[in-house]
Amino acid sequence: MARIAGIDLPKNKRGVIGLTYIFGIGRSRSSEILAKAEVSEDTKVQDWNDDELSKIRQALQEEFKVEGALRSEIQTNIKRLMDIGCYRGVRHRSGLPLRGQRTKNNSRTRKGKRKTVANKKKATK
Repeated sequence: MARIAGIDLPKNKRGVIGLTYIFGIGRSRSSEILAKAEVSEDTKVQDWNDDELSKIRQALQEEFKVEGALRSEIQTNIKRLMDIGCYRGVRHRSGLPLRGQRTKNNSRTRKGKRKTVANKKKATK
């Protein structure tokens, strides 16, 4: 079982795919890390030996912020935006999309489940 940055990597996946299970690492970064550690991308995670594992850990620690450190940095950045009261911070605070998407019909992921608003009843004569 390969354990890197506090994450158990799946044994039966290729190395380049297995590394993407770590928060903050995608396909391009994982292939970059494996190239720096001189490990083949096609080698499965279960076939990595201790030497290769230590090289991968070394390459990952030197260059990238991952998992907890990255999550806390992202949260700090969002908090800073909210504190200075910029447009993106206000949108974060109110739970709306912040990159210019329309909100009349879509954006249910950010807004949550629909809240039905009843119409006003007309006065009867």
